Amino acid sequence: MQPYPSTHLSKDPPDSSSTLPIAALSGLAASGFLCIVTETLPAGLLPQIASGLRVSESIAGQLVAVYALGSLLAAIPLTSWTQGLRRRSVLLATIICFVIGNTLTALADSISVVLIARFIAGCAAGLAWGMLAGYARSIVRPDRTGPAMAVAMVGVPLALSLGVPLGTFLGGFVGWRGSFLTLSALGVILIGWIIAKVPDAPGRTADNRPSLLRVIGTKGILPILLVILTWMTAHNILYTYIAPFARAAESRVDLVLLAFGISSLLGIWIVGRLVDRMLRRMVLLAIGSFALTAALLTIAGQLEIAVYAAAVIWGLGFGGAGAMMQTASADAAGDGVDLAQAMVTTAWNLAIAAGGAFGGVMLTTGGTPMLPPVVTALAMLAFVIALTARRFAFPPGHRAESIR
Repeated sequence: MQPYPSTHLSKDPPDSSSTLPIAALSGLAASGFLCIVTETLPAGLLPQIASGLRVSESIAGQLVAVYALGSLLAAIPLTSWTQGLRRRSVLLATIICFVIGNTLTALADSISVVLIARFIAGCAAGLAWGMLAGYARSIVRPDRTGPAMAVAMVGVPLALSLGVPLGTFLGGFVGWRGSFLTLSALGVILIGWIIAKVPDAPGRTADNRPSLLRVIGTKGILPILLVILTWMTAHNILYTYIAPFARAAESRVDLVLLAFGISSLLGIWIVGRLVDRMLRRMVLLAIGSFALTAALLTIAGQLEIAVYAAAVIWGLGFGGAGAMMQTASADAAGDGVDLAQAMVTTAWNLAIAAGGAFGGVMLTTGGTPMLPPVVTALAMLAFVIALTARRFAFPPGHRAESIR
C-alpha cells in the first residue's frame, strides 16, 4: 500500500511546516461541532419545542431521530457523488445547509416543515462526516496526519458534552427558536472562517475514484466497522440513558456529564500526542478501559463515587475514539479514504440508533441495573475484534511503518 495516496490528490502541496495549521484545522473542528450540536440541541429544548409546535414531547423528540436518519442515509451516496468536487466548496455547501435547516426550524410553525428541515441538515451532516477526516489529512504533511485528525475531531467530545446543556441554557434566555437562530448565526460566522482560513483541496479525477465495493472489500475495513458498531452501541446504551442511571445512584447528572466531557478533552489531547506512535495500543487501551468501567458499574453502579470515577475513565477512552477510528479506517482504505469515512459515519449512526433502541428496551424490562452487564459484554466483543485484527485494521508499531 502506498502511504497516503488519498490525501494528496493533485499538485497542490499540503502544509510543509512541522507545526499543525491550527486555524485551518479549527475550522474543520468547528464544522464537526456544529454537526453534533445541531443534532443534539433539541434534547435540551423538548418541552419548549413541543409547546411551540403544539405537539407531544415524543413527537418533538423525532427532531433528533430524523436528523440521525438523514446522516445515516446520505453519508455514503453523497460522499460518493461529490468525490470529484473541490473540498472547500463541498464543506461550505454543508454549512449552508445547516444554516438553512436551523433557520427553517426556528421560523416554521409546522412540525412537518421542521422535520423536513432537520432531515436536510442531517443529510448535510452525513456528507460533512464523510469528508472531514480526508480533508484534514490533505492539508498537512503525511507524518502529521494523526495529530491533525485529533485536532479536527476535537469538536465531537465538546459537542457531546456541551450540546444538551447549551440548548437548555440558550433556551432559558432566547427561547427554543432563538437557540436555533443562534446556531444559524454561528454557521454564517463559520462560513467566513472557512473561506478565510481553510485551504482548498481538489476533488478526485474520474479515473481516481474507487468504487464502494472496492473500499468495502479492502482488508481491515470490515473489522474497523465492526469495532465501531460494537463499541459505540455499548457507549450509546450507557450515554443515552445516563440520566436515569445517575439518578439511581443519587448522582448529579450535570456533574457526571461534566466529568465525562472534561476527561474526553484530555483523551483527545493524549490521542493527538500518541496516535502516530501507538494507534493499536491506544485503541485497545480505550476499549479495554471502557469494558472495565462497565464492569465496575455492574458491581458498584449504585455507589455515587463509582459513577463519577467511571465517567472520568470512560471519557478518557471515548474522547479520542473518533480520531482513532477515522485514522485507522483512513490508513486501511488508502485512496478510498472518503468513502471509508462515510462508512464510519454510517456505522456510528447505526450504533447511536441501536444503543438508543436496545437501551430503551432494557431500561423498560429490567431497569438501570440491566445496562452495565450488556455494555460490558459488547465492549469485550469490540476488544476481541480489535485484538485479532492485528495485521490490516490495527497494526502494531508506528503508523509511518505500518502503512508503507
